Order: sequence, then C-alpha cells, then structure tokens
Amino acid sequence: MKALLATAALALVLGLSAGGASAEAIKVGMAPEPYPPFESPDASGKWGGWEIDMIEALCAEAKLECTITMTAWDGLIPALNSKKIDAIINSMSITDERKKSIDFSDKYYNTPTGIIGAKDAKFDATPEGLKGKIIGVQVSTVHEAYAKKHFGEGAAEIKIYQTQDEAQADLAAGRIDAVQADSLSLKTYLDTDAGKACCDMKGDVAEDLEVLGPGVGVGLRKGDEALKAKFNAAIKALRDNGKYAEITKKYFDFDIYGK
Repeated sequence: MKALLATAALALVLGLSAGGASAEAIKVGMAPEPYPPFESPDASGKWGGWEIDMIEALCAEAKLECTITMTAWDGLIPALNSKKIDAIINSMSITDERKKSIDFSDKYYNTPTGIIGAKDAKFDATPEGLKGKIIGVQVSTVHEAYAKKHFGEGAAEIKIYQTQDEAQADLAAGRIDAVQADSLSLKTYLDTDAGKACCDMKGDVAEDLEVLGPGVGVGLRKGDEALKAKFNAAIKALRDNGKYAEITKKYFDFDIYGK
C-alpha cells in the first residue's frame, strides 16, 4: 500500500513548482499516508486536499520549486536533519519538544484535538470519561504525547499505531474504545460510510499548549533562517491577499487558522 501511495505522489510533484529559472529548488517531506481532509489520494491515485493546495500556494508565493519527498511520519525529522529533505509540510504541530531538534515557521493552521468512540459508548473526552478505555493514537504525534500525559494513568491502554487509518479501523472493529486525533480529520472520517456506521465525536480534549502547541507550522532545520523567512512571508501574504481564505473555503466553512 505504501509503495502505491508513494508512486501516486510522484505524479503530483510535477505540478508543485513556482516555475521560472530563478526559483530555489527544495524537497518537502510528507508521509505517504492519507490524512483527509488535509491530504489523501483519490481513486485514480492523484493526491489532493487542503494541505496539498496550501503547499502549492506557499511554494508559488515564496518562489520555491518544491518537490514532495515521501517519508514515513516518524522519519520526517531525521530526514530533515540529515538534509534528505529541506522542509516538512505535513500537519506537524509546533511543540517545545520538537523545537529541541528543529525549527518552525509561523503557524499556518490551528484546530482542536478530538476524541471519537463507538456510538453506543457513553463517555466524554476527559480523564474521567476515558478511565479504563483503550485509546488509539498515531505514533510520534502530539496525540500520543497528550494521551500518555493526560489519560495514561487511568486508561486501560494507550495503543500506538503507525497510521491514523489503522487506529480508526481498530475502533470500527471494536478492538479499541477511542481514537484521539485532529478534530477536523476525525470529522472527515465520521462522514465516511465506515465512520457513520460505527462512531461519533465524544468531544474535544482540554487545551495543553506545552504538548499540543500553538498550531501547525513548516518544519525547518535549525539555522535555515533564509528559508524560514520565505515561508513566513508566504504565509502572511496568503492570509493578506485572500488566497488562504480561497483555498480554505474549498474544504471548510470556517477559518482554520485559529487564534
């Protein structure tokens, strides 16, 4: 499955460039895993989604020729620091822990963190509500860190998955009780046939800025101030010129930039 997704992504790369001989060429790291509505392949294998459109817009605005390089989620930061890629644009939250090893641009979106569970299960997104529950989270995410910190003491188990899709499949099959992830991604799953059949939203978790961070940013190598400045300027420009709102309206009926 991953080989198929990576092949599909290469076809998308050809269109992700600012054009022109003066454009700086960079490699943008992204995990070959569907994460709707931010990125996912359609039936023909073509990738799309809010973040795919945003990558194209950011690179065009910053006059960067961007090639997406597929890398496993937990390998993105090592790939960045070993210069296999130059930036990470993959819904990576800005956190103090990650800032120990990489830098970030300004945020380009910020959405709540939610919990879903079986429709017939009555609990909420609190430590008390999740006591004794098996909670699924994706590996090396802020959701893994948050669940361990806030739910680990009372939960029966924090179960770690390589992808969010795997966690949601286990939830639908009744092997776990809950899944924690970005609320917009969870709502997209709940709109699918599988999601409608099995699950509903139990609520958003309490804020924890230390773990969840202030939002999602472009991951960059420490010291790469020139590229950071280009992305920060591009994010601001897209917000100011209306392009950000234009892209967002294709997927959401509200501004996901956050506070």
